[in-house]
Amino acid sequence: MKVIKNPSKSNWFELTKRPEIERNQLNQIVSDIISNVKENGDQAIYEYTEKFDKAQLSSLLVSNQEIESAKSIVSGELKDAIAVAKRNIEVFHKSQESQESIVETTTGVKCWRKSVGIEKVGLYIPGGSAPLFSTILMLAIPAELAGCSEIILCTPPDSNGEINPAILYTASLVGVTKIYKVGGAQAIAAMAYGTETIPQVYKLFGPGNQFVTKAKELVQQNGVAIDMPAGPSEVLVIADETCNPSFVASDLLSQAEHGADSQVILLSNNEGVIAQVNKELEKQVIELTRSEIAQQAISNSRSILLDDIRDCIEFSNQYAPEHLIIASDNSEEYVDNIINAGSVFLGNYSCESAGDYASGTNHTLPTNGFARNYSGVSLDSFVKKITFQKINEIGIQTIGPSIEVMAEAEQLFAHKNAVTLRLKEIQNG
Repeated sequence: MKVIKNPSKSNWFELTKRPEIERNQLNQIVSDIISNVKENGDQAIYEYTEKFDKAQLSSLLVSNQEIESAKSIVSGELKDAIAVAKRNIEVFHKSQESQESIVETTTGVKCWRKSVGIEKVGLYIPGGSAPLFSTILMLAIPAELAGCSEIILCTPPDSNGEINPAILYTASLVGVTKIYKVGGAQAIAAMAYGTETIPQVYKLFGPGNQFVTKAKELVQQNGVAIDMPAGPSEVLVIADETCNPSFVASDLLSQAEHGADSQVILLSNNEGVIAQVNKELEKQVIELTRSEIAQQAISNSRSILLDDIRDCIEFSNQYAPEHLIIASDNSEEYVDNIINAGSVFLGNYSCESAGDYASGTNHTLPTNGFARNYSGVSLDSFVKKITFQKINEIGIQTIGPSIEVMAEAEQLFAHKNAVTLRLKEIQNG
């Protein structure tokens, strides 16, 4: 990774930029895909699947037979590992359930909220070279806990028109209603607007590359709800002299191997640490099966030397990373200073991979600086909060006069009259 020593704060903004496809080109490509799917439905999906995934399909819907076959293919060891992750994710997300109380804001006026699951949700699961079956756990588990009645899943097939067995097996465990063989921006368009085969949903979830993220952004502009902008993966590691350089390098590579457009950042107040980590990167990257992808991501990444850890925290808050690791024996000292991050990993043994798989927290997180204003996926992401109120005669007499005055001041006399009629009826007995 390129090493940058003690950059001035005036240069920090430039250093927080992510690698991206030229914006106008990306917009046009994805807009064309969405328009084609809206107009031509399944036909467009079949054509894009052949073009991008090199697969000729006879059906978009995964059959029960394919799911049952997948169950027999997945090893017992992997099934056991998925069960561990499933349990921890359920425990953490179930803890987010809340019973809202009825509040009497004034005598005779009671107000409360109720959480209601979003009826139809669509989950996008990247498949390509890395079948992210773990993302199914992260999305379908809270969807099921929230009470979503229809949970559909789209994921790209391989060139034989097949879905990775681990994806099918995991989906079968966690309440997914139907699975479709479609990936990329075209999957987002299909779930957003519906086709002859794929139903329209009310909210879209799931990470993806820049094409998927752009598609989510564009359909959101047309009124389709999304979880968040969740594009190419990224991690920022803050490491001091108490870190383990080999651990740090492995964490950086764990995100770099996601894709060539991923970005990893190392911050340290110790030049020796940076040198050791970069040496470990060179040693470890050649051992990876996805070495070429990781090396491309590393070429878009950087190591930055700053004066002290407080400066590192300040830079991190400006960068707003998807994943933040504080590789230090003193990591908890800095918790109160962290204000922008998707998910934080404290200490030398809290590897980011734990959050990706089995600690229980959700790995669907905001990227590209959106951690400044978005949270990661949680149980709340799958529910709507509906407010209720119950006002009796005493209540309308208590707040009614104030409503009349305010409505008249806004010249909304029908609003005023709705109160006035009720007050007169009470007065007249």
